[in-house]
Amino acid sequence: MAGNRTVLEGRVSIKCFILGFCVVLIPIISSVAARVALASDYLTGTWGKIAIAVYLVVINGLVLVLYKGPIYKVAVRACFLGFTFGCGLLVSLTQTTWTHFGWYMCSLSFFHYSEYLVTAMINPQSLSLDSFLLNHSLEYTVAALSSWVEFTVEILLFPGLKQWRWVSLMGLLMVVCGECLRKSAMLTAGSNFNHIVQNEKAQSHVLVTSGVYSCFRHPSYVGWFYWSIGTQVVLCNPVCVLGYTLASWRFFRERIEEEEMSLILFFGEEYFEYKRKVPTGLPFIQGMCVEP
Repeated sequence: MAGNRTVLEGRVSIKCFILGFCVVLIPIISSVAARVALASDYLTGTWGKIAIAVYLVVINGLVLVLYKGPIYKVAVRACFLGFTFGCGLLVSLTQTTWTHFGWYMCSLSFFHYSEYLVTAMINPQSLSLDSFLLNHSLEYTVAALSSWVEFTVEILLFPGLKQWRWVSLMGLLMVVCGECLRKSAMLTAGSNFNHIVQNEKAQSHVLVTSGVYSCFRHPSYVGWFYWSIGTQVVLCNPVCVLGYTLASWRFFRERIEEEEMSLILFFGEEYFEYKRKVPTGLPFIQGMCVEP
């Protein structure tokens, strides 16, 4: 029963993500009916903003009618992330100083939604609302808010700083590569992957050393590390680029040490042998230094 329910939640999340994403159709329909410029003129107009706000209210009402209880909680989060991705795409199509923020919106919303969807695919037993990683930690929330504040302040005071397109493109490349590496790691690990560090070894738990794990011991962390920094490079946020780099490095250093302590207990010499051959993948992070 539990397995069937988690599969259902995954399917509901896909439907609701697409429902939210359909906000991109509003300016298209409007341009056909009223010959309004596709995205830029529409989003800067009052009626365009009202139409998008109304759409958000309508789809949330629809989700509330269609789904109840725990399924509703999944549906409304997926719908919100789809809506954010769609709005980000619309902003990306505008020729304004906020264009790169649209790239950021797409990157952020897709990351959180794909974390849930991939978990539903590879390890449905561990699937929960926390799999969206929206409530990852207080520090994560503060970091996100800080990046939004920096972008807004700098775009008002130094608008030229946000027009370094080649820098934003470099950041977007970091985001895409980091996202691909992390999801590749999740798919390769399969049911062995979990968002929470495990302190007890499950019977099905095996040491994964193939695929991207043959290059890095912690490819999911490597992907997330460069993805997080890339989001700030996209925004041309110099302060947050430095802050995210330091905070992410410290977080993953502690996380890797904690995880490797469990892996050593689980696999013993097998893990030590793997550790000698394959680096963590993160700069200046060696992991647990204990050797037999």
